[in-house]
Amino acid sequence: MPDVRNCRRCGKIFTYTGGMQICHICKEQDEIDFRKVKEYLYNHPGATMSEVSSALEISVERIKGYLREGRLEIVGDMGNLILECESCGKAIRSGRFCDECSRGLASEMQLTAKDMTDMSKTGQQPNAKGVGMRYLNKDVRK
Repeated sequence: MPDVRNCRRCGKIFTYTGGMQICHICKEQDEIDFRKVKEYLYNHPGATMSEVSSALEISVERIKGYLREGRLEIVGDMGNLILECESCGKAIRSGRFCDECSRGLASEMQLTAKDMTDMSKTGQQPNAKGVGMRYLNKDVRK
């Protein structure tokens, strides 16, 4: 059965195949907008986010999205904090995490993968280490 969702941008129903949760029409428009931003920055190196947004009539939030995706990078003085690491809050130029937090996350994932491999070799179940879920009793009648 196909995974049907509503587009986060336009609200239309579409078949979700992975990645961003937007329909193919919005993805195409996003690519067009990104190409405009890329071309503008090529012709106007070092332009600020607000300059690009005003010149191209593309929202600052969409441009920040391109930065978070690692498709653009902030250059120059980092005095004006635009993008921060989602883990520690340090100023970054592109992506979601600073280099230090990225290395830490990668290390944690490697350890988890090793633990899971070791557990499967010994026949242990993931909950054998006491990891599981429980219901948090929240009284919704209040």
